[in-house]
Amino acid sequence: MTRRPKYDARRRTMTALTTEDAHMTRYQRALGGLLALVAVAGGTACARGDDTSAWQNAAQATTDDATADHPPLRALLHRLTTKDGGPGALIALQRGPGGAVLTSGVADVKSHAPMRRDSRFRIGSMTKPFVATVVLQLVGEGRVVLDAPVERYLPGVVRGHGNDGRRITIRQLLQHTSGIPDYLDYLKPEVVLNDPLAHYDSRDLVKLALAHPPAFESGTNWAYSNTGYLLAGMLIERVTGHPYGDEIRRRVIKPLGLRQTSVPVDGSEIRGPHPRGYARPGKDAPLKDITALNPTLAGPSGSMISSGADFNRFLDALLRGKLLAPTQLHEMMRTRPTGNPDGGAYGLGLESHPLPCGDLAWGHDGGIPGYQSTGAATADGRQATAMVNLYPGGTNAQNDDMTSAVQTALCEGRSSSPPLV
Repeated sequence: MTRRPKYDARRRTMTALTTEDAHMTRYQRALGGLLALVAVAGGTACARGDDTSAWQNAAQATTDDATADHPPLRALLHRLTTKDGGPGALIALQRGPGGAVLTSGVADVKSHAPMRRDSRFRIGSMTKPFVATVVLQLVGEGRVVLDAPVERYLPGVVRGHGNDGRRITIRQLLQHTSGIPDYLDYLKPEVVLNDPLAHYDSRDLVKLALAHPPAFESGTNWAYSNTGYLLAGMLIERVTGHPYGDEIRRRVIKPLGLRQTSVPVDGSEIRGPHPRGYARPGKDAPLKDITALNPTLAGPSGSMISSGADFNRFLDALLRGKLLAPTQLHEMMRTRPTGNPDGGAYGLGLESHPLPCGDLAWGHDGGIPGYQSTGAATADGRQATAMVNLYPGGTNAQNDDMTSAVQTALCEGRSSSPPLV
């Protein structure tokens, strides 16, 4: 996770299917072998006609209106769906009472249906701020102690091969400083490929991770681990008696009126208007439709579905203190460096990145088969969320242009200054 001097939307993903190269992220390395298997098991079975070349996509590119508003953003979206090779893209931006959703490209490479502004999509690791919010609400209610050991709430669960829940705190789970191995590093890719609709139990995925030694002694370093959020979801269920999804719906989704946001259980469908999700198994391989996926593969680490407008609303409410008391919000925003050269830092389910205009962006990114997304907000009420319906298999240019789109949206109308480092 040390590539890029800018906000990297692909840096932390729920899962990955791409081959390993010098620019790969931790999640891409975790399931690097899956790419080759996709190509063998199904990628080459897709007809070349199902793919959308850059010139075809350019011909199908659409935007939400015919005005000349936001020309830099429109140019970036056009590039994402032509030169960068993504089928479709959108960015939802909000500043106070005013907002817009810009789109480009197609939602379906067969029908060439345009990307819709009200599209829903899998948000991958952008689920983590929702989970962290619920845990911190429980902290505020006195039902969870942030610096208590995991063992207090999940006795005997984190044990073996040097992993010890008696020495790992809830804070360390949420901040990725626990040292607990990431289960994605050990998930056999052929299992996912042979049955993408299979149900996974979070406890089994945790056991898979804990069969290996920790990456480091808890609290001594930082390394992104999806396993920590599986445990956070189990913690929510143990403390409340309800599944983590039920608590997210009750505590976050319903109070904020997030009508396009859901926490699926075993359902592989995305209800409501949505683009097809695609993966590209190899550099010159045709696109593979991977829209149907059982989200238990990700669980509390990355299973949710949302829209650009809804995720913006969530981030705005979070930063404005509508979901957490000041003490808990302060803890969430107490960050530690992650080692990235841009000065990026991670709090509790929320990461910060300096913007070119001198402000600080707070948000998260996500990647799950079919969709790459990133969302961020500033403390003064600006939000932006971008999505491309291609993951994995997008180029570094796709990643960089998504980064630039979010930065541009958040800095629009403000003078640029050197990033804070």
